[in-house]
Amino acid sequence: MIHALASEMKLEAVSTEYRGHARDLGRQAAESDDIDLVVALGGDGTVNEVANGLLHRGPDPDRLPRLAVVPGGSTNVFARALGLPNQPVEATGALLDALREGRERTVGLGLAAGTPGTEDESVPSRWFTFCAGLGFDAGVIGRVEQQRERGRRSTHALYVRQVVRQFLGEEHRRHGMITLERPGEDPVTDLVLSIVCNTSPWTFLGNRPVYASPKASFDTGLDVLGLSRMSTAAVARYATQLLTSSPERGPHGKHAVTLHDLTDFTLHSKVPLPLQMDGDHLGLRTSVTFTGVRRALRVIV
Repeated sequence: MIHALASEMKLEAVSTEYRGHARDLGRQAAESDDIDLVVALGGDGTVNEVANGLLHRGPDPDRLPRLAVVPGGSTNVFARALGLPNQPVEATGALLDALREGRERTVGLGLAAGTPGTEDESVPSRWFTFCAGLGFDAGVIGRVEQQRERGRRSTHALYVRQVVRQFLGEEHRRHGMITLERPGEDPVTDLVLSIVCNTSPWTFLGNRPVYASPKASFDTGLDVLGLSRMSTAAVARYATQLLTSSPERGPHGKHAVTLHDLTDFTLHSKVPLPLQMDGDHLGLRTSVTFTGVRRALRVIV
């Protein structure tokens, strides 16, 4: 792949050596005067780091290097949501075609930050490319990361097992701790789960796309799916709806809250809950403020 890319451009290949290295490389590229394109070969976590490095001083699509993604992870949601093949060699060919033809688009991204006036206000802001979550789904990702640190491979079966374990160990599944607040609207209270989507689909199970917020798009603000009840019956119902979801319909029902095209909102929790962004577990938070930023970054498609 490096050989193929190098045949079309002057290329410097760098392997990441530690967590956060891709962010540092993205920052160096953003501050350089002679880098036009950053190609990230890796999973969604690597892409997230590169995007945060490129945007460390904020969005400036006309000045910043463009981003291209070669999928190299287990799920590759961002790359697939852009319409790229899920195989690295095929994706490299598609990117080379796009570069020759000048195909690119400017996408919106999500920004999450500690909420002013709360104990989390000093938490640094962080960009995400396709999703974030406070509560149940972030807890599942935390469990998966623990298993991977013990040498387990990241498979869909591993995720399913951790979903079951998170559900069985969830203390607040009947009485949610999360409140969503947005300017000019009544708060949405008692949420157990809150998934923030910047695009659709939310994730993939193998080749099957899963739509938590079918209307979410790189061209709009952020969408939210919230659930206020996670009893056994409710989980069975909403899990079935997710597995059978489509671009026209996602989870729905009296315990489901769906919000579309939000620019600014805050999630507060009565107790510290796990937070994830783009599939990376980021620890416990009690309050996170989200912003949907349109036209944040140019990407090759």
